Amino acid sequence: MNEDGRGPSAEPLLALIGDHRESIREALDDTQYALLLARLGELAEAPPEETMAVRRGIRGVELALRPLPFTHPLRAALDRVRLVAAPPGPETVSKALRLVNLLANPEPDPDPAPAPAPGPLPRPAPGSAPGSAFAEDHAPDPLLGEPALSPAEARARCGGTPPPELIRLLDPPNGDCYPEFQFPRGCGTPHDVVLRVNRLLLADIDPRGAASWWLGSNTWLGGSPASLLGRLPDQELVSAAVALVEGE
Repeated sequence: MNEDGRGPSAEPLLALIGDHRESIREALDDTQYALLLARLGELAEAPPEETMAVRRGIRGVELALRPLPFTHPLRAALDRVRLVAAPPGPETVSKALRLVNLLANPEPDPDPAPAPAPGPLPRPAPGSAPGSAFAEDHAPDPLLGEPALSPAEARARCGGTPPPELIRLLDPPNGDCYPEFQFPRGCGTPHDVVLRVNRLLLADIDPRGAASWWLGSNTWLGGSPASLLGRLPDQELVSAAVALVEGE
């Protein structure tokens, strides 16, 4: 934790990528590794003074690392690093740039240390939250069991292409879907407050994380945010999302 009680910033994640760069390259295929380099490049190009752009870049890097096997030491660290907890600073961008250069142009290690033995495959903790790494790969996705609209239904409700802020969950066997809570019951375009909150939660690059926030229990609000749409003032929902993003 930081001195102010917040979770760690993104910089420890960048340091871990540098420390484990050789094993990351071995664990990812060419396409996955190219995506990681691209996401690091986007972070390195983000204007340091634009906090949301930097956070978006950080989140892209974290998602690009998700294909790592469970036995990789960085995979476990991903769930411990709260990327949105502490505001990123200008140093985050400069570190990302150095990391891109390091990964794209690796130098042989003159005295490589022996690789640590892989640990046992982690087992899910009791009451694992939706969207956990184990749930993603080893169990049906509970988010896909929620009421949802098909892409065609979402286009009809939006009067055209749905805005990118809307949560769209990937479901290859059955077709992608848009969680229904984002729309008024029966008819109508998406709730304005849903679009506002989804922008804060970066739903366009992390739809599962945004959906988990809306559909999960929120002790501050006294229920799941989705169930409180129309029952609480919109600003209370926005404030709860801001508190998450700012790590309060």
